[in-house]
Amino acid sequence: MAEPLLVLTGLTKRYPTGDLALDGVDLAVPRGQVMALIGPSGAGKSTLIRCVNRLVEPTAGSVRLEGQELTRLSRAALRRARRRMGMIFQEYALVERLSVMENVLSGRLGYVGFWQAWFRRFPRRDIEQAFRLLDRVGLAHMADKRADALSGGQRQRVGILRALMQEPALLLVDEPTASLDPKTSRQIMRLIVELCEERGLAAIINIHDVGLAQEFARRIVGLRAGRIVFDGPPEALDAAVLTAIYGEEDWSRTIRRSDQEEDMAEAAA
Repeated sequence: MAEPLLVLTGLTKRYPTGDLALDGVDLAVPRGQVMALIGPSGAGKSTLIRCVNRLVEPTAGSVRLEGQELTRLSRAALRRARRRMGMIFQEYALVERLSVMENVLSGRLGYVGFWQAWFRRFPRRDIEQAFRLLDRVGLAHMADKRADALSGGQRQRVGILRALMQEPALLLVDEPTASLDPKTSRQIMRLIVELCEERGLAAIINIHDVGLAQEFARRIVGLRAGRIVFDGPPEALDAAVLTAIYGEEDWSRTIRRSDQEEDMAEAAA
């Protein structure tokens, strides 16, 4: 049996304040799987994602990507390993004064030389790929616009394309819909899932919206106080599970019903 793309073993993060953000997390993510990470604020979701690419240094435990142990890599080796992990941020993290095309091409900075990057001289192959991606998400006509002229949804699309330009195996997605309206949130989640399916990518999506997680992810992992308290398919996310993740509440309006249940409800009405 093939090794999973990403394997976390005993992943722990304790901050200098003494706060324990992650408490011995064990998690395996197969190639091509889109996984939603849910849980209350402070549960450790963002910390987990950032420990994977070492934007946050784990206190203990193992992070293996494609069989390579990431926690012991040197700076140079880590830069190379990060090419395989595309990061998509809640606040987009675009360079506002640069154009859409320049922001997308910045995803290739891990591959080009210093002076090429300084003068923004990218190989023709990279430029052609950037145009193809922009066309895929309907932004080709905005290639020369400055990033600060874009809407929130357009900025998030550019952030997604920048991550794809790295040619990653894994997307790390941190609250991609937190700043977006409901319609745009659905469009962004649908786009991420479609792009992962088209390219065979795995994704870990940190998301607060349980309904979106149920609708678009194939697997849901629930964190509470730095520990995994649920790991299963979206249809298993019932009131008891949500209570275990978030605490006591009336979850009847939060849980997304299956298509069959929707049909039965419509028939009864």
